[in-house]
Amino acid sequence: MRRLITTCLTLTLLAGCGADDNTDPLQVTDTLRAATPATAPPATTPPAGTVHPAPPVQHTAYDRDTRTLVLAAGPQLHLIDTATGHRRTLDLPAPPGNLRAKGGQVLAALPDAHQITRVDLRTATAHPTPVPGAPVDALDLDPHRTAVALRDTATVTILTDGRPTTTTEKFQGPARLLVQGGRLHVLDRLTTAITPVDPTNGGKGAGLRAGQGATSAVQDRYGRILTIDTRGQALLAFSTDPLILKQRYPVPGAPYGLAYDPGTDTAWTTLTATNELVGYDIAGGEPQERHRIPTISQPDSLTLDPDTHTLYIASANGAGYQVVRM
Repeated sequence: MRRLITTCLTLTLLAGCGADDNTDPLQVTDTLRAATPATAPPATTPPAGTVHPAPPVQHTAYDRDTRTLVLAAGPQLHLIDTATGHRRTLDLPAPPGNLRAKGGQVLAALPDAHQITRVDLRTATAHPTPVPGAPVDALDLDPHRTAVALRDTATVTILTDGRPTTTTEKFQGPARLLVQGGRLHVLDRLTTAITPVDPTNGGKGAGLRAGQGATSAVQDRYGRILTIDTRGQALLAFSTDPLILKQRYPVPGAPYGLAYDPGTDTAWTTLTATNELVGYDIAGGEPQERHRIPTISQPDSLTLDPDTHTLYIASANGAGYQVVRM
């Protein structure tokens, strides 16, 4: 069985192994477990930049229009004006599974409340939309369509003006949605794979394994999907037309949080095993380390302001949030 699994993993495009009883060709074991951040040791080096108090934070996002940093701490959102430091809080009915900030609003997926919620950052008001199935991520495809990854049904549904119109075939653990190359892509953290999806009919394209335990993914300006393999400790780069693994670069230290700065072509990732933030120049054929910055302890979450190249790192154990201006 070990030789069979190894053979499957070495295929560039996985079409499945005939001797495996699993119906999902990307699933190489019956016991699926998503990768998690490493438990950070106590911070021994003073963190760079400035540190501000905050409760344990699970997710971060930054909105360019209102210059607002959004921190999700349990079911509460902390909305911080980065120009003035003024902070507001907003209580949600459940903790979000993910946050996306754009155009003066935050789109939050609330799995335990079975809804997605749009938060107007100017008024700090929430506008929920019921979505059965425990949404863990939501992504606007255009002004009328929103893709939603569902935990309970292990599918992705497309909402058109708030109503479900298309549902994909099943995944194992759809967790992160991305649009690149004009197509919707799904990061499945259980099978640790990336799969393209046609949002018009829900059809799944041929997927690829993304290391041993992928946790985060973002798009870059070269038409690629950058993915963090936390368990395999690597930064992966996939082209999307077609979907091919182009680069795999070792990143020791249990990488977890991921952000991309298009102005400097830098992929930033937090290292939860060493309390560090590393920046890689990804403009060339191979990532080049350009920055290594000490952080607060347990730096699980990361976002940035692409206009000022300011980084915001948040701790999951209550050490606050850190601001580093590059």
